[in-house]
Amino acid sequence: MLLLALDTATPAVTVALHDGESVIASSSQVDPRRHGELLLPAVDRVLAEAGLRLDAVTGVVVGIGPGPYTGLRVGLMTADTFGLALGVPVHGVCTLDGLAHAADIDGPFVVATDARRKEVYWARYADPRTRVTEPAVDRPADIAAEVAGVPAVGAGALLYPDTFPEAREPRHVSAGALAALAAERLAAGVELPAPRPLYLRRPDAQVPKNYKVVTPK
Repeated sequence: MLLLALDTATPAVTVALHDGESVIASSSQVDPRRHGELLLPAVDRVLAEAGLRLDAVTGVVVGIGPGPYTGLRVGLMTADTFGLALGVPVHGVCTLDGLAHAADIDGPFVVATDARRKEVYWARYADPRTRVTEPAVDRPADIAAEVAGVPAVGAGALLYPDTFPEAREPRHVSAGALAALAAERLAAGVELPAPRPLYLRRPDAQVPKNYKVVTPK
């Protein structure tokens, strides 16, 4: 097994190679505006670090969000392209699950990422491998009662300490954690979902007001 994992659902552009037992190479850069520019060079970098060619990959793992529309689709389209070019399966993993897997927490906790617009993408976990609620998007103040009294990880939690007073690292997902979780589930015979994006709201981009449609003659 050689999994190529990538995620662009958060400001982190993160890529890793996992051989079924451990991460053998990884790269993460935080830049919310350069996902498309940074992703392919990161893939080249981890392959070079591992001393492997792309055709050695036996599966692709991609974070399916939730996340902002533009960034998220960069990773998903790239993963689909690799899967088609290599003839290998592409596995989707919830980005929040990857963050949870990297959390060093015993017992219940919350994962929250920054959804912009003063909102967070979030879910509750019984432990680092078990999500107990569906991913949602909400204003932090509206979910304060639901997340009270438990630790939280992720940039969304760190942004709103009044709602998440026990917020801690990791701030962003790592492809290494995403790959490790996928490898664990695949080894256990769990069928991972198709890489379909978790869009929990409409895109940030809007058609300008007073937009004039010109009909060709």
